[in-house]
Amino acid sequence: MKFCSIQNIKPLYWAVGVIVSVALNSCKQYLDIVPDNIATIDNAFATRTQAEKYLGTCYSYLLKDADPNLNPALTGGDEMIPLQSRWGQLGRMFNIARGNQNFVNPIGQEYWESYYKAIRDCNIFLENARKVPGVPPIMKTYWIAEVKFLKAWYHFCLVRMYGPVPLIKQNLPVDASIEQVKMSRNTVDECFSYITELLDEAKDSLPDAITNQDLLGRISRPVAYAVKALVLVTAASPLYNGNTDAATLENNDGTRLFNQTADPAKWTSAVAACKEAVDICTELGYALYNVPATYKNVTLSNTMRTQLSIRTSFTERWNSEIIWANTQSWADGIQFHTPPKWDPAFPDNTVMLNALDAPIKIAEQFYTKNGVPIEEDKTYSYDQRYTLRTATAAEGLMVRQGYTTAALNFDREQRFYASLGFDGGIWYGQGRFDDSKPLDLYYISSKRGQINGLSNPAYGPVTGYAIKKVVHFENTMDHTTRYSYVNYPWPLIRLADLYLLYAEALNEAGGPGAEAYQYINLVRERAGLPAVETAWTNFSKNPVKYTTKDGLRSIIHRERNLELMFEGHRFWDLRRWKEGIQEYNAPLRGWDINQSAAAAYYNPVTLYNQRFSIKDYFWPLSEEELTRNTNLKQNIGW
Repeated sequence: MKFCSIQNIKPLYWAVGVIVSVALNSCKQYLDIVPDNIATIDNAFATRTQAEKYLGTCYSYLLKDADPNLNPALTGGDEMIPLQSRWGQLGRMFNIARGNQNFVNPIGQEYWESYYKAIRDCNIFLENARKVPGVPPIMKTYWIAEVKFLKAWYHFCLVRMYGPVPLIKQNLPVDASIEQVKMSRNTVDECFSYITELLDEAKDSLPDAITNQDLLGRISRPVAYAVKALVLVTAASPLYNGNTDAATLENNDGTRLFNQTADPAKWTSAVAACKEAVDICTELGYALYNVPATYKNVTLSNTMRTQLSIRTSFTERWNSEIIWANTQSWADGIQFHTPPKWDPAFPDNTVMLNALDAPIKIAEQFYTKNGVPIEEDKTYSYDQRYTLRTATAAEGLMVRQGYTTAALNFDREQRFYASLGFDGGIWYGQGRFDDSKPLDLYYISSKRGQINGLSNPAYGPVTGYAIKKVVHFENTMDHTTRYSYVNYPWPLIRLADLYLLYAEALNEAGGPGAEAYQYINLVRERAGLPAVETAWTNFSKNPVKYTTKDGLRSIIHRERNLELMFEGHRFWDLRRWKEGIQEYNAPLRGWDINQSAAAAYYNPVTLYNQRFSIKDYFWPLSEEELTRNTNLKQNIGW
């Protein structure tokens, strides 16, 4: 357990040495890839200890994925809206969501600089690792594989943000001319080819598992295979495969940076990569995570067991489903900023901030209890979703018995209740686990004047939908002001993610089929949902939707959004699918949190209007970079 009243400083699992930092601090330009201070670099590889410090430096550039203020995939889209009074801690990337990106001082420009520094350090390591004395060759081979993977990952991150980028395969010599340093962008196909080449060189030199608890988070073979699957699915996706909207993006020599004809063979390659990754993970014992039927001597109902399995598949560290988690980024801050107050005994100055909420459109994304979209379910009163309804005893593990809330909050799938807290919604945990007594469980009351209602601009709610999924269910708040939480490294790839990538690739390569259904249904089964075939046949207004390629594509896209909601995937998925324009131009709405009466509170109000156009699929290169390097071409529209 950690206490947020104490400043928690997490060191890298390898310390970054002073010698290395001297080399880094001299690197002021984004492509300053000349290895200055040669004597310092030689010293960095003089002993195993120093080399391991440099290896730690190569890891240290991983994005702080758990930080909503640093990770654009959390607050830069439409999943999380930060409390306005907390924008200093949470709102920087929300400027992307609001359409405030610019090319003079681009939001996220530090990642262009940081990732190229990372690649520079990876190259230095690869050039010097073999000469470290006293280290067995097999260990050096492992180190080199790790760093090749990291080099591939940093290039991939740049491509997702900026599109085609200059590939830095080797650092330039110290006597490189200014013109040599002014590199042009490689084509998007060249970028993906090189990233894949690095992963192929690395993947089979890595261990099957990291068994030393102190080294968890280092790269293993299943991580490399899973990332290769992600890379090839991304390369095959419409944003990168036949993107005619980017036809005019060319280098100074006329080289067109995006291919203009979609190549179906890329989906075939993605299928092969996904299958390899799935097979290796299966062989090594990875499995979708489910909590035991009995927890702390409490026998869980099927409903609560399903909810907890969904929540803990993300928040339970190193569970059977986590393929790769980022130990450079722990979920302490987001767990501090997210939870609402739910216990009437909490003091007024409790640290439960509820400073990140989801808009109503995200709540509407989740399926009905029948496993189909609410707008498709022929048994669901979609037009009446904002009307009021009072919960009965049969609904007491989802909504507080006798509580009146919106009809939208009833008859939904268990991922809805596992992911979102809402006015009248049960908040399972806080030391109360006996779901045989639903009236003893905590619940949220968010209207004005209630325990989690609007009372102070420093505290939420924001929209009325708190983000429950990222909060470990064993977190507790005592009745002073101390919040204790179970911390976890931010998961980057779960097995459910890989299964859905595989299903997507199978459908794109060959259309609907039994194997694609199988991997979607494995994820749905854990979520307590019927198979795709059953759900659409029996409950959808479009019962044959899953039998067509376009229909199954829509189902898979939504399934990924729901299963991976709030984990940092939707932001990138909507871009690679080229669905940003249709999703990011709708208003972000919430309930009217200024109201104390239910009839007035459940009135959707617009909080922010989003703006997104073709240019927003990629971030702009800064004006300063373009001035410095005239061989770089700006992204379209900026």
